[in-house]
Amino acid sequence: MTPILTFDLETVPDVSGLRRLLDLGPEMSDAAVAEAAFEARRQKTGGSDFLPHHQHRVLCISCALHTADGFRVFSLYGEDEARNIQRFFDGIERYTPTLVSWNGGGFDLPVLNYRGLVHGLRASRLWQQGEDDPGFKWNNYISRYHPRHTDLMDVLAMYGRGGVPLDELAQLLGFPGKLGMDGSKVWQAYQAGGLEDIRRYCETDVVNTHLVYLAFQHLRGHLSPAAWREQEARIRQTLEAVDEPHWREFLSRWAMRDEGGPAA
Repeated sequence: MTPILTFDLETVPDVSGLRRLLDLGPEMSDAAVAEAAFEARRQKTGGSDFLPHHQHRVLCISCALHTADGFRVFSLYGEDEARNIQRFFDGIERYTPTLVSWNGGGFDLPVLNYRGLVHGLRASRLWQQGEDDPGFKWNNYISRYHPRHTDLMDVLAMYGRGGVPLDELAQLLGFPGKLGMDGSKVWQAYQAGGLEDIRRYCETDVVNTHLVYLAFQHLRGHLSPAAWREQEARIRQTLEAVDEPHWREFLSRWAMRDEGGPAA
């Protein structure tokens, strides 16, 4: 089978880069630098302080990897951003997976590309478009309409303007949805030393995304009802074997919302 790699990022302001861009000196704290960037963004947008892609720093890449050997969830996270991103790129090189994301074409991959440039990294498989492998000419990770990268938010909206929040769709499908925080709280949690909380939040988001992907595969006729149930059961078994509080909460919420599972 073709491996499936569902992924999600959590980011914080690139304080070092922002000092350079805004010409701010070392006397300003990281929090003050970030706030100056947020205020500049609010002034430019008329309200939103969400920073442009190139002003983010990747703090966590959570992955759900489904291969012939099974299903597992893991995270590349911490302060060594270059190492974590290169390991993600290396995973694409190793497995040539189908990438699955929620708004990955609109946010996650562009951020990874900008940070890859900043750190001088290599992502040759991600950027393969048929120059060395003819199979990538008409099906590659770069094109919006090729399935090697399935951006579920974009695809389900038929590439229009109807993208919906992952949290709401996941809950409508009977999955747990977001636990503990949302993306707007990551910077605050990071400042308070909550790296593990951010990692756990990112992991639950990526499993929600993978579960939605399985439902999508059933919708499009690529999974039978029995295969859908089997893959969901495998995910439950995998998470039950991991003794961490976010998975206990995730499974508890899933059990409460699950009224019989996928239709037979």
